Amino acid sequence: MRKLVHRTLADHPMTSARKRRLGRVAAQPDSQIDFSEIPPLTEKFWKNAVRNPWYRPRKQQVTLRIDADVLAWLRRDGKGYQSRLNSVLRNAMLAQLRGKKKSA
Repeated sequence: MRKLVHRTLADHPMTSARKRRLGRVAAQPDSQIDFSEIPPLTEKFWKNAVRNPWYRPRKQQVTLRIDADVLAWLRRDGKGYQSRLNSVLRNAMLAQLRGKKKSA
């Protein structure tokens, strides 16, 4: 059986030596960064790329006034109508954003 090991940032405090080293690296111009070990990203990579499956956008509570028939349509499948509304709006947003990128 494997033993789970949990580490936190407190396990490795930020020492002054680490701060100095990070400062030197941060001050280095991009032109001096060695990218030779990183393979180039091909069209195949982007074709198969997926959004981070653990990505969860922040939710914001709002009061929304919508037509009664639209609300009835959302509620007809029972619980989760707010999530369905969010999904419909997200799909519309993404479709519009994709359309703008193509025309730009």
